[in-house]
Amino acid sequence: MSGELVVKRPGSAGAVRALAAQGRAWRARLANPSEQALAWLLLAPAALLLLLIVAYPVGRLVWSSLHDLRLSALDVAVPPFVGLRNFADLGSDPAFLDALWNTAKMVLVTVPGALVAGLILALLANIESGWRWLVRLALLLPWALPLSFTGLIGAWFFDYQHGLINDLLQRFGGTPRLWLTDAWLAQVAVWVVMIWKSSSFIGLILLAGLQMIPQELHDAAALDGANRLQRFRHITLPLLAPSIMVALIFRTITALQTFDVPYSMTHGGPGSATLTLAMYIHTTTVEYLDVGYGAALALSLAGLSMLTTFVYLRFVLRESA
Repeated sequence: MSGELVVKRPGSAGAVRALAAQGRAWRARLANPSEQALAWLLLAPAALLLLLIVAYPVGRLVWSSLHDLRLSALDVAVPPFVGLRNFADLGSDPAFLDALWNTAKMVLVTVPGALVAGLILALLANIESGWRWLVRLALLLPWALPLSFTGLIGAWFFDYQHGLINDLLQRFGGTPRLWLTDAWLAQVAVWVVMIWKSSSFIGLILLAGLQMIPQELHDAAALDGANRLQRFRHITLPLLAPSIMVALIFRTITALQTFDVPYSMTHGGPGSATLTLAMYIHTTTVEYLDVGYGAALALSLAGLSMLTTFVYLRFVLRESA
């Protein structure tokens, strides 16, 4: 009848033709995708990988920090939810405060020290001379050594009975020191080894930045009567500033997360003199099996690293504006 609504059954010829048309349309899109669809297809594997190795672990870490999750409590099937109690306990934890202060001192001492040492090594490695290869080798060797092995080397250097430092002190009329058992001297020993280890990384970055500076600028300044110090101050440093900022960002983050060298040298001792945040996280989770509180510590360290990076980037954007 005219005017009646005709409803096609799923098995009718019209429905089959519609499904076939949709199939052809999808095959055409896959054969010749648009730029936006192609971009999503290419980004999908990377997004899935980030979801698996970043999003899930971070989400699991946040979940653990909100629960009283202790591996020693095997009789508890579901860990109780405690909210932000683990974070609130940080302020009253003396070990956390000591580790935070030690980590801050690690950043304040080793980052500027490594920057100065790395800049000197980079300038020496950039000089046209027959000894340049030796300085570049000195840049590569500390960077290539594993961190734990570097800590063992530092422990031997500062050993009381068989260490190189005490041997040199005795040869020049000094007295041997208890480098690794005195609280203050143990910190100094760890700082020296960290500066030696990290200065090579900064030096390599700054050396790459120095080689990007045109030599013609120095030649023109020399013709105008500028001495080496003036050329360094008005040409080298301003053009090297981006490389310095990149090196500082990476070095500050790694200094905040210092673990291997002080752990290999002193295991955080004597007492808690060289205990860092990363070491305290390891002790809490691996030795004390308190995963919930350890997750809160880890999130605090991650937040501190992100805050530091944000401050650096704000400074970079303000200087480039």
